[in-house]
Amino acid sequence: MPTGAGKSFTMVADALEQLKSGPKTIVVVAPRILLAKQLREDFMKFLPSTWVHVCHVHTGETVYFNTTKPEKIALFNNTARAASESCIIFTTYNSLHKVVDSNIHVDTVYFDESHNSIKKNFFGATRNLSLNSNRCYFFTATPKYSHTSSKPGMNDTEVYNRIIYNVPAPRLINDGSILPPKINTIRVGSDRLKGEEAAERDCMTLLDTIYNEDHMEKVLIAAPNTKVMLRMLAETDFMTEVQSMGYDLLWITSKHGAFLNDRKITREEFFSLIQEFGADPDKKFIVMHYSILSEGISVPGLTSLILMRQMNVIEMCQSVGRVIRLHLDDIKRIQNGTLTPGKLEDYTKSFGLVHVPVYDNVGISTIKRLQDVVDTVFVKGQPAISTIKR
Repeated sequence: MPTGAGKSFTMVADALEQLKSGPKTIVVVAPRILLAKQLREDFMKFLPSTWVHVCHVHTGETVYFNTTKPEKIALFNNTARAASESCIIFTTYNSLHKVVDSNIHVDTVYFDESHNSIKKNFFGATRNLSLNSNRCYFFTATPKYSHTSSKPGMNDTEVYNRIIYNVPAPRLINDGSILPPKINTIRVGSDRLKGEEAAERDCMTLLDTIYNEDHMEKVLIAAPNTKVMLRMLAETDFMTEVQSMGYDLLWITSKHGAFLNDRKITREEFFSLIQEFGADPDKKFIVMHYSILSEGISVPGLTSLILMRQMNVIEMCQSVGRVIRLHLDDIKRIQNGTLTPGKLEDYTKSFGLVHVPVYDNVGISTIKRLQDVVDTVFVKGQPAISTIKR
């Protein structure tokens, strides 16, 4: 299912049906803590709190019960089930083995962004739940297959079984669910520098893009790496320049956490702010990250994506997925019948704009791979499959 197809709500709809038939234990798996929390928000919009007891299994605090101790997971779940009540567990691939070690019986498990499940550290727990739970489903926009017996892939039918359904992106565009991407190549006209000079060069490239390109009101920046990103924020005038242009800057790294401009905030607050800023039509903001927001995280209202690094097929497809969501006004107009789904010329936002700076020594191959991905997914309607060959 391509990004924006409604993977989360497909899970929610299925969970609702299951819970109606009696008490259940449901596990929802996400690649990152931030996405696990977002999925919980999606589920709890529709699941009455009287129906389920909620448990998070990963590090960090949440507003619900949270633990990484298998014995506490078992106690929480088994207490609920002994009282003929349901339990829903939100976890990450990193902590999935804790759920397995608790030895609880799982009725249904949903693996979100399930291409992550083939990683060596995660596959054992994935295989265990696939073989031992009553029902198991894997959702991804970017399947990952293996053509070598030494490494797992999603073409392992014992664990992943078969594809139930492939949702073609062109159909989603026509029915008003997502937008087509539009690639904008930005010729920088010089080499991309390395080391300490990379931060200054990237600062100049980004500021020039934000100043001069269209649709730059709400911008997601995929930074080249964490080190360059931190240097740019600390050692250049990037932050003060974008603030002088009326932007708020949200940025996040796995090591240092989340920030609003130069103020550290919690991940919960970060998630709330990107929702709030995205829903405000007059708010200008920039979100900068390295790898964290590529998968699954919804940033509503984005008008542009700037790709500052080389990516593989999965990273490209997932990053593009952040910016092809419909404008909130267009969603409302489709819902009230004043906008025809798929009639893009009448949309407030008719495409997801992807800016790709191309240097003399870097970026040409990135553009070609990106165009191939766009053609495969959005023209031919096929998933962007990544293959392990050795």
